[in-house]
Amino acid sequence: MDYCIREIEGKQAHDPLFNKASSSSTVWVEGPVIVGAGPSGLAAAACLREKNIESVILERSNCIASLWQLKTYDRLRLHLPKQFCELPFMPFPSHFPTYPSKQQFVEYLETYAQTFKIKPTFNETVKHAEFDAKLALWRVKTVDKSENTTEYLCRWLIVATGENAEAVVPDIEGVEEFGAPIRHTSLYKSGEEFREKRVLVVGCGNSGMEVCLDLCNHNATPSLVVRDTVHVLPREMLGKSTFGLSMWLLKWLPMRLVDRFLLMVSWLMLGDTSELGLDRPCLGPLELKNMSGKTPVLDVGTLAKIKGGDIKVRPGIKRLKRHTVEFVDGRTENYDAIILATGYKSNVPYWLKEEDMFSKEDGYPVTPFPNGWKGKNGLYAVGFTKKGLLGASMDAKRIAQDIERCFEAEANHRTAFARSHLPQPNS
Repeated sequence: MDYCIREIEGKQAHDPLFNKASSSSTVWVEGPVIVGAGPSGLAAAACLREKNIESVILERSNCIASLWQLKTYDRLRLHLPKQFCELPFMPFPSHFPTYPSKQQFVEYLETYAQTFKIKPTFNETVKHAEFDAKLALWRVKTVDKSENTTEYLCRWLIVATGENAEAVVPDIEGVEEFGAPIRHTSLYKSGEEFREKRVLVVGCGNSGMEVCLDLCNHNATPSLVVRDTVHVLPREMLGKSTFGLSMWLLKWLPMRLVDRFLLMVSWLMLGDTSELGLDRPCLGPLELKNMSGKTPVLDVGTLAKIKGGDIKVRPGIKRLKRHTVEFVDGRTENYDAIILATGYKSNVPYWLKEEDMFSKEDGYPVTPFPNGWKGKNGLYAVGFTKKGLLGASMDAKRIAQDIERCFEAEANHRTAFARSHLPQPNS
């Protein structure tokens, strides 16, 4: 391995990333390198540690679960019951509520990292990762805040940057003319700063709906841009969580029948949402989620505010003018701020250089769940299932099992090699 490192160091002399005044170093990692210290990366590290396999986690931020800690609003809670959001080998504390708060979830993750002795390398941004076929190793190049560069050499690379790595900011005509705050939900904390103001929220997913409710609770006047169809379901049905009830019904009934049941109960509990400007898709909520990854909205009180007129529903935006929004239906209204609840995207294509496993278009594994966790040459993905934390936990366990098999195969090979070179007894 010393020979490999010397050869890498020779290549670095001609590598633009390393040809800087700042210092650089090369690190050999015996186990896997995990990129990302969110819940998926923590789950992968814990599963590996349970098999006595050490890993190195590289995290560009200064904390674990940076999306949850730094880029979410204060009122956020888990949308699903806690039993469906547990990471491997550790349940939530029994005293936590069914839907833990943001602060409680972060506390759970920090305890999880401490329990499994997971210590990520923080403030280390991966700029380039590529498989070196000559060396049969992954070369993972990083830069820290001081512009110091490091190259990690490893046999296994686990991509855990997830589905929510980068904020999606739509290109809206007239943004420079608006002259008032426009921010993504990753920068939104509370409706307190928008008290008594007219705010337009763009995006009708779970985040957009909750931000509107939060604004109402702080005496702001929100409007909600609904550009597409959306399924809104009660968070609970028949005394059970909608998600849990759906999972139970799917054990006995086909997905389409379960969708019909969910829509029937939703109509009885919520009424016809199309009358509120929230048209439902043609596909049922579970079938749509399964095919496209689009999650139905679980209502936590926003729909009542829409029905009561506290939240106005508006169509897509045509263009912006000075404190004014012109909608596609020709209506114009004045606003004091715009919140973009337009979601996130994967950033894998920006730093991972490989041709087969990940799509260059959306940064997701090309092979759908449940088989998208493994690529070639020791490349793995965790947290890209569109199945939430439950899917990430499943992939983390599969990855650890696969790498354990590699370790065992190598150990057996070394044992057989050693035995073949031992003196043979005389017959």
